[in-house]
Amino acid sequence: MGRERLAQYALDSPAGRQALDSGLSGAQWFHSEVPRKRLKELMARSDGPAIRDTVIWVGLMVVCAAAGGVLWVHGHPWAAVPLLLVYGVLYGSGGDSRWHEAGHGTAFRTRWMDTAVYQLACFMMMRDPTAYRWGHTRHHTDTLIVGRDPEIQAMRPARLVRMLANLFGLYDVPVSLGKMLLHAAGRLTTDEADTIPEQERFRTYRTARLWSLVYAATLATAVVTSSWLPLLLVGGPRMYGTFMHIVYGLTQHAGLGENVLDHRLNTRSVRMNVVNRFLYWNMNFHVEHHMFPMVPYHRLPELHEQIKGDLAPMYPSIWAAYRELVPAVLRQLKDQSYYVRRDLPPGAAPYYEPAVAVPPSL
Repeated sequence: MGRERLAQYALDSPAGRQALDSGLSGAQWFHSEVPRKRLKELMARSDGPAIRDTVIWVGLMVVCAAAGGVLWVHGHPWAAVPLLLVYGVLYGSGGDSRWHEAGHGTAFRTRWMDTAVYQLACFMMMRDPTAYRWGHTRHHTDTLIVGRDPEIQAMRPARLVRMLANLFGLYDVPVSLGKMLLHAAGRLTTDEADTIPEQERFRTYRTARLWSLVYAATLATAVVTSSWLPLLLVGGPRMYGTFMHIVYGLTQHAGLGENVLDHRLNTRSVRMNVVNRFLYWNMNFHVEHHMFPMVPYHRLPELHEQIKGDLAPMYPSIWAAYRELVPAVLRQLKDQSYYVRRDLPPGAAPYYEPAVAVPPSL
C-alpha cells in the first residue's frame, strides 16, 4: 500500500491526471485580504537589502575558503576544518535560499543581479536553473497537490532513510549528478519533460555541459595535486554543508495537508534567530511567502504583521516545529490520511475548503 501511494507522487501518475480533471490542480487558493495599496508597497523590489546580504554571504565564503585553504596547504588540515565547515554551510545551505529567492526574481530590483545570484546558487546546489525554475513554479501553483507538485519532500508514507541521508546529500547529490549527465546528453527525466517547455530545453542541455566541464576540471585538479581541497571547495559543500537546508526545508510542509487549497493547512511559519534567518533569507515566513510569492524576502516580516490575524501563531522555534512534525510524519507511516490541522485565532478568516472532488485513490 505504501509503495502504491508513493507512486502517485510522480508527475505522470494517475493522481496528477485526476487532480487536473477534478479541478484540484490550478484552482483558486485562499489569500488574506491586504489593501491593494499596501500590497503594492510590500511587493516593491529593492537592490539595497539583497546587495548587503549577498556581499556578506559571498565575503564570508571567500574569507573562510581562503583562510581554510591556506591552513590546509600548509599542513594544518584540522585547523582548517572549522573554517571549511562555515564555508560549506554558507555554500550548501545558504545557497538553497539564494536559489529560491533569486529564482522568484524578487530578491533584487536589478535583473542582472538577480540572475547572477540565481545562476551561482543553482550551480552550488546542483540544480539546473531552467528545470528548477519551471518545477518551482508548479510547486507554487499546486502546493502539495499529489501528482502535480514536484517538490514534496515528506511524502506519505515518508521515505525516512532518504530524508536522513539527505542531511549529507547522499541521495540528492548522486541524483543531481546523474541528471546533469543526462542533460549533457540532451535528455530529460519524465517529470522534467512534464514541466519544461520544449523551447526552453536547450538551456538545460547547455548548462549541463558547462557544469560537467567545471566538475571535471575540479576532479582533475584534485588528482593532479593529490589533495582533497579542490573537492572541499567546489561540489563537496553540497554534501558536508547541506544539513541546515534540510533542517529548514522540512519545517515548510512536513506533516501538513495534501490536496488542500489553503496554505494555512499545508505550510508553516517558524520564528528563527538572526543567524538562521540570514542563512534562510527569511523563508521561515513560509505561509506568508506562499500566499504572496512576489513579496521580496526582506519585506516578509512586514507582511506577517499585516496578515497575522488570519494565521495560526508562528512556531516559536525550529525545535517547536520539529516537536510537531516528527510525530506527525511517523504517524503518517501507518495513517496516510492524517495531517496536522491547527486552530486559527478568533476573528480569522475560516479555512478555505471548497467542494473540490479529491481523487478517491488519495
